[in-house]
Amino acid sequence: MKVIGFGDNIVDRFLDRKVMYPGGNCVNVAVFARRLGVESAYLGVFGSDPLGTFVREAIDAEGVDTSRCITRDGLNGVTEIKVVDGDRIFLGWNQGGVTTSDPFVLEDEHLRYLASAHLVHSSVYSASENQLPALRSAGTLVSFDYSSEPERRTDAYLAQTAPYVDLALLSCGNMTVAAVENELKRVHAAGASLAVGTRGQSGAMMYDGERFLTQAAAPTDPLRFADTMGCGDAFLAGLVVSLLSSGWNRSFLPPVEDCRKALVRGAEFAAAQCYVEGAFGYGRAVEVAAGHSK
Repeated sequence: MKVIGFGDNIVDRFLDRKVMYPGGNCVNVAVFARRLGVESAYLGVFGSDPLGTFVREAIDAEGVDTSRCITRDGLNGVTEIKVVDGDRIFLGWNQGGVTTSDPFVLEDEHLRYLASAHLVHSSVYSASENQLPALRSAGTLVSFDYSSEPERRTDAYLAQTAPYVDLALLSCGNMTVAAVENELKRVHAAGASLAVGTRGQSGAMMYDGERFLTQAAAPTDPLRFADTMGCGDAFLAGLVVSLLSSGWNRSFLPPVEDCRKALVRGAEFAAAQCYVEGAFGYGRAVEVAAGHSK
């Protein structure tokens, strides 16, 4: 199996710890898939500043292929965070740096490369929306993280993206079960084959157009708890790797029992992520580069 993350990378700067970590939704999924024993790669744009080098070196150290990535002149993405009672609080970001100001544009050579994967993952932070039709044409499964922002859940945004998505992941926070079911139905009706909503400590739900499957959150040890950074990405990685191992492809959705097992695997991997500082480690003392806020 092979998984490729296509889109965002970022530096997560924890102001309370005075430590920064490599991350980004698409990077995290690629790294976590590799840690789960799957061949993986990342395809995206790095900034030419020291932060871009920092992220790329960490990804390479994890055995994730970055050979097709591009470095553009400018700032890498960086976000500022603090942790309150174990939960991450986002304080601001530089709009993703060159990842979004000058995003990756897929050409035929990239599509041939992406076609070597069983699944390609992207997100709302990747400026990849207009690349999804081309990505879909590569024939690989596509997962897409819709995060939690209301502007990424409008009918117009779903119409633009969902027809090209095989698995949509939504962060549903403290939404009621009825509200989550409604959101998953909307995303499925817009075109996504599978819609999954994560609900933090309340677990997760999956909708395939016929039935809802629910999964409780796996227990965690509060004495070992670090933070929730990357937990949603870990859940997705565990879920898709399990589904792929069951034979999931464009024309075959694994039976319900295998989908349930995949949800369990996602929950377990997300729980383990709670013990990791940052998304996947590699913490370094905060460095404030020119152009980044303090």
